[in-house]
Amino acid sequence: MNKRSLLISGFIALTFIITNSCTEATKEKKETAFTDKQLGQMLVIGFKGSSIHAESPIVQDIKQRNIGGMILYNYDHLGDSIGRNIESPDQLLKLNSALVGYSMNPPIIAIGQDGSKESPLYNLYPDWKRIFSNPILPDSLEIVEIARKFAQEFMVLGLNTNLHPRLDLNIKTTNASSPGLISSDPQKVVSTSKIILDEYDTEKLLSVPKYFPGYTPDYDQADSVNDITAIWSDDFLIPYKELFQSRTIRAIQTSHSLNGNIDPKWPGTFSSHTINELLRDSLGFGGVVFSDDLQKPIISTHYNLETVIERSINAGVDILVFGNNFEYDEDIAKKAIATMQKLLDEGKIKPEMIEAALARVDKLKQDVIAELCTCLN
Repeated sequence: MNKRSLLISGFIALTFIITNSCTEATKEKKETAFTDKQLGQMLVIGFKGSSIHAESPIVQDIKQRNIGGMILYNYDHLGDSIGRNIESPDQLLKLNSALVGYSMNPPIIAIGQDGSKESPLYNLYPDWKRIFSNPILPDSLEIVEIARKFAQEFMVLGLNTNLHPRLDLNIKTTNASSPGLISSDPQKVVSTSKIILDEYDTEKLLSVPKYFPGYTPDYDQADSVNDITAIWSDDFLIPYKELFQSRTIRAIQTSHSLNGNIDPKWPGTFSSHTINELLRDSLGFGGVVFSDDLQKPIISTHYNLETVIERSINAGVDILVFGNNFEYDEDIAKKAIATMQKLLDEGKIKPEMIEAALARVDKLKQDVIAELCTCLN
């Protein structure tokens, strides 16, 4: 073979190697890519209005981006008014039926009926007792009665998810205290939570205990800071440990509070030490992790959207909640998905984290949400 033939053969071989390498790289990228509609399943979005139609922004999020679910409110923080999504039982059922009807996948339809002053269903049933509104907890029979009423009413209203009960300990540092808290005694929190969860389990609803690993009792949703380091102890983990051991807990919601005992730099929702290591590895939780509302001032005043999404997903959050209540952005789902795609392209989020989150969300929907949504079709 002459010199010219050798050069041609070498060029062909090099071209083959480069082409094959590019093909493999393209194949690998294609295999780890996610569509916008897949990523949409990791979002729960809030919206304005007590009714929807085909052109409503939330319907566009459902149809174009396949968002995982919606969160409904009675109180509107921006407008300081009530009736944001909830006006009457008939209206709410009609709204929820429409949300299911537009959805390609069974949607999470969530509220936070947690006994606080902003609990959305009290507007519909003002005569029903607020379980945690008084300093002294009612007896077990009263708790059963109220929990059962709301659990049964969820079915009537077409709701399938309640962000409740609240497992934080009511360790008071001031006279202020959140109405949603049960007790400073972890065993009392466990026993009361079991009563509530029994009633919701009977109706096959999704309960999402919160806020892991805790807020201070005087934390207000409008606050821009919260540091629980000084009062937090391992006692705050007791309700989680005992509930995980005694029953199936399918989902947990995080706290945005800073807890220097676990992570001195990042709030709970952004902390891999808190979610991946403590909640999942140490406590053995394998279910879905919901973030607290990522537009609360405690987050929005300190972090941009890219940081919010990167830190949450890498920490182990499966469902990103944007309530659109403390601030309102009709395009938040579109922006969130675009940001997720950007972070994936830049290698700042590992595809494995997305794959694991989507698998957990899909299992949750198959196990719980799908049957509840079928009732509305």
